[in-house]
Amino acid sequence: MTTSILIADDHKIVRDGLRTMLSKYPEIEVVGEAEDGRTTVRLVNQLSPDIVIMDIAMPDLNGIEATRQIIAEKPGVKVIALSMHSDKRYISAMFKAGASGFLQKHCAFQEMMTAIQTIKEDKTYLSPAISGTVVEDFIRHPEKAESSVFSVLSSREREVLQLLSEGQNTKEIAAVLNVSIKTVEAHRVKIMSKLGIHSMAELTKYAVREGLTSL
Repeated sequence: MTTSILIADDHKIVRDGLRTMLSKYPEIEVVGEAEDGRTTVRLVNQLSPDIVIMDIAMPDLNGIEATRQIIAEKPGVKVIALSMHSDKRYISAMFKAGASGFLQKHCAFQEMMTAIQTIKEDKTYLSPAISGTVVEDFIRHPEKAESSVFSVLSSREREVLQLLSEGQNTKEIAAVLNVSIKTVEAHRVKIMSKLGIHSMAELTKYAVREGLTSL
């Protein structure tokens, strides 16, 4: 039985490389590619792939928020995170968003195939390179609650913050999210209030530091 895969990464060289490697397996079909999170969500709704290989740091809508939207709309779709990030916050946020696997970008391709096979069996895959660190942190700090953008802001507020930090103005954001300008302004005020930040420069620095955007 063929497994259909959608590749989501903002770097064409990464998408091309993954497509080339995956095409060597007759049981796998790459049905589409996306360079940002919002396009990924749209293509998943159109193509209904079995698996999405998802980068975290993508423009317009990052991989975590894209995963959250995909799982909400298409719960049967599996997501494998493929990222440069190995910070426990990103790993936790991806799995909370509904991802079934997490790989680092520098992993061997055979590990990618292992992850695909694992999640096809309805299991969760976490790269051995980072699983030890995650488990050790959980054992040593089982009740630790790190304050991060994912715990402080709502999903919609994170979307607005990412778009603001990437230079889009209020009118543009309203069009992208299909909401009123007043709604976007209200989100911006609430974001600044929650974070205790009062300038766009500091908001942008915060968004980059928290992994919402790679700018």
